[in-house]
Amino acid sequence: MYSAQLLDYFQNPRNVGDIENPDGRAQVENPVCGDVLRLTIRVSEGKIVDIRFKARGCVPSMACGSALTEMVLGQTIAEARRLRREQLVERVGGLPVASGHAGHLAIDALRSVLDGLKSKP
Repeated sequence: MYSAQLLDYFQNPRNVGDIENPDGRAQVENPVCGDVLRLTIRVSEGKIVDIRFKARGCVPSMACGSALTEMVLGQTIAEARRLRREQLVERVGGLPVASGHAGHLAIDALRSVLDGLKSKP
């Protein structure tokens, strides 16, 4: 049902938690299933130097939150904005049709946290 990659991100999540005094924070929720994903981010010189997630919901939503943080860590804001849902889904080894919302939730959270960044030199 779930790929080995997805299960690895779920069982061994990367970048879990909250950043104290982040440059950006966003929380998105899927009103249909109740999944919630929160991201906090720190940026320096236009690059993502730290990003953390907290999730409440299904296995795929938690795995996508974990994978997302790993994918954008070290990227510039512009590079992170170019991340597409398809790339995230590929990273976790695919999503069952019924779990497609997990990829959307993660990308929506990323867009929201990037859009809400405080100005940084």
